[in-house]
Amino acid sequence: MTRPSILVVGSVNLDLVASGAPLPRPGETVIGARLERHPGGKGANQALALARLGGTVRLWARTGADPFADEALALLRAAGVDLSLVARLGDTHTGVALISVSPDGENQISVASGANAMARPSDLPQTIDDALLCQLECPVDLVAAAVARARSFVALNLAPFGPIPDVCLERADLVVVNALEAEALGPRAARIGGALVITEGAGRVSMLRGGVLSAEAEPPRVRAVDTTGSGDVFTAGLLLALLEGRSDGDALAFACAAAALAATRPGAQSACPDRAEVDAFLKGANR
Repeated sequence: MTRPSILVVGSVNLDLVASGAPLPRPGETVIGARLERHPGGKGANQALALARLGGTVRLWARTGADPFADEALALLRAAGVDLSLVARLGDTHTGVALISVSPDGENQISVASGANAMARPSDLPQTIDDALLCQLECPVDLVAAAVARARSFVALNLAPFGPIPDVCLERADLVVVNALEAEALGPRAARIGGALVITEGAGRVSMLRGGVLSAEAEPPRVRAVDTTGSGDVFTAGLLLALLEGRSDGDALAFACAAAALAATRPGAQSACPDRAEVDAFLKGANR
C-alpha cells in the first residue's frame, strides 16, 4: 500500500504538565501534582501521529529560536517527519501549553501561543498538492490561505473552536469536532462539503455526510491515564484511514482504537501509538 502524503499546517508547543492532583476550580490552588515536560501542539501532535500510523508527513510550523524548540521538535524528527518547512523566529518564544491532568485523566489547558500566532500566510507554499490537515491553534487567516492553496484532500480539526470562513467549510473533505465544537458550529455545519465527524470523549462517534449519518463507532473501553493528545491521535488516524480508502465505518473504528491507546499513556506525543500497536489492538478487540 502506498503511504499517503500529508502536509500538516499547525502549531508546535512544549507542554508543561502538572498531573496527579484534582483540577482546580476558579480561584483555587491545588498542591500535590508532579511536573513533566512533553512535546505538544495540535499540529505537531497530529503530524507525529500520522507518521507513526503510516503516513508520509511534512509539517509547516513556526517556533521560537529558543531551547524549547529543540525539545518540542525532537519526537517529530525521530519519527521521520519532514521539518524543512518549520522556521524559527527570533523575536518570540516557542508555544507553551500549561496543562493540568486529574487522577482520572481529565485535563485543563492554557496555551501561550508565541511563534504559532506569528505564522504568516505569505510564507506558505504557493500550491499544496499533498493532503492538507489544519487545526485552529494558528491564525485563521493562515488556515484559510492553506485551504485555498490545497489541490487535494482537505481536513480541518476545528479545535480550539474559533471563527472559520464558510469557504473553508465548503472546501473541506473532512471536518472533525467534539460535541461542544459541534454545538458552536451550529447550522453552519450544513455548509461542510464533505464529512462531519463529531466525537463525544469516551462516548459514541458519529460521521455525517450531507447531514445524514453515514457511520458510527463506539471507542474501546480502556483505563484512561491522560486524554491530552487522544483527540489529535483520533483526527490523524481517521484522516489516514480515509486516505487509504477505508470505508467510513472502518475508518472510525481505526481512529477510535488509536485514540483509546493514546489515552492509556501520559503525555500527548509520547502517547501516540504506532501502526502495529493499533492493528494488534483492533485484532484483539474483534476476536
